[in-house]
Amino acid sequence: MKVDDLGKLHQKKYREQLGHYLVEGEHLVLELQKAALTNPQLKDCKLYVSEEHAAWRSRFEMHIVSKRRMKELSATETPQGIVALVPMPRASAPQTGERAVYLHEIQDPGNLGTILRTLAWFGSFRCLLSPGSVDPYNSKVLRASVGAIFHTPIEMDVDLHTLRNRFPRIACLDMRGTPLPSPGFEQFDCYLFGSEAQGVPREQLNAPGATTFSITGSSALESLNVATSVSICVYELSRACPRPQE
Repeated sequence: MKVDDLGKLHQKKYREQLGHYLVEGEHLVLELQKAALTNPQLKDCKLYVSEEHAAWRSRFEMHIVSKRRMKELSATETPQGIVALVPMPRASAPQTGERAVYLHEIQDPGNLGTILRTLAWFGSFRCLLSPGSVDPYNSKVLRASVGAIFHTPIEMDVDLHTLRNRFPRIACLDMRGTPLPSPGFEQFDCYLFGSEAQGVPREQLNAPGATTFSITGSSALESLNVATSVSICVYELSRACPRPQE
């Protein structure tokens, strides 16, 4: 890819056309390098650094660029001096024991980044995003994920109506559902969460034949943040079915 094209990757349409995205900053690049040790899809990443990072140690191909060029590559007002060019991940087959978390029209980059961190922390989860959801390779999501984007399988533009064909047992978080913790909650294959503003439209809940559950609270507030809801549910699942010790 030409260096002149890299700045275009701040726009989703060019990420899709060129098949790459950018990550910025020392922490994200360190997480990327760590993930590349076990993920062959990441071995062909490239680094673009300014002079102050010229001594950075990496197995990736590295290029030193001017401050002007670095500003073009940066998604922040103050460039951090190190940017990685990362290929968009290829689709991967679900692993044994893996569960899916489906997010319906989630809009907030911070919420999605936090959810990815939660899924990566507990492991053995796949994130499915509906059409109309925020792009997970948006720079704000990448920063909020703090590197979890490299450790969690993601599928984009997954239509709600296709879930029934893929998952025999689907659970959904809904205000009218069976309270958590509840026996059997851990026995589903896919867990469905609605958007921050509207949740999942009730008429669409019937499409995948989902069983509904709810997180009970004091009722002082109308609803719970979607990232918080996912964190509580994933914790419950991990507590009920702990991962074997490595």
